Amino acid sequence: MAELEVKERQAGDVTILDMNGAVRIGEGSIALRDAIRGLADGGKKKMLLNLAGVKYIDSSGIGELIANYTTVRRQGGQLKLLNLTDKIQSLLVITKLLTVFDVFEDEAEALKSFQ
Repeated sequence: MAELEVKERQAGDVTILDMNGAVRIGEGSIALRDAIRGLADGGKKKMLLNLAGVKYIDSSGIGELIANYTTVRRQGGQLKLLNLTDKIQSLLVITKLLTVFDVFEDEAEALKSFQ
């Protein structure tokens, strides 16, 4: 089984990536990058990362989140986060990245924010 499993689904014009596993140096970071860049290259502009199933994220994973956020923004898109675990939320607070990302606990609210 891959370190990070990414499942894609659509809600209107928003692509939701449901993630399960760990985002760490190596396979996990690469799976995240490939999923997001694939969508961006395919013209998708609105992405919501559902991190409810992500149990662990390391500095490489955080770096990948930032790099992908920047790539999507440069292409005129939006990348938002959904369902952060307590661990990931704490990590984003410590690194001051919680102020960079739009973060939601409710999927319907997150989807509305793209309008």
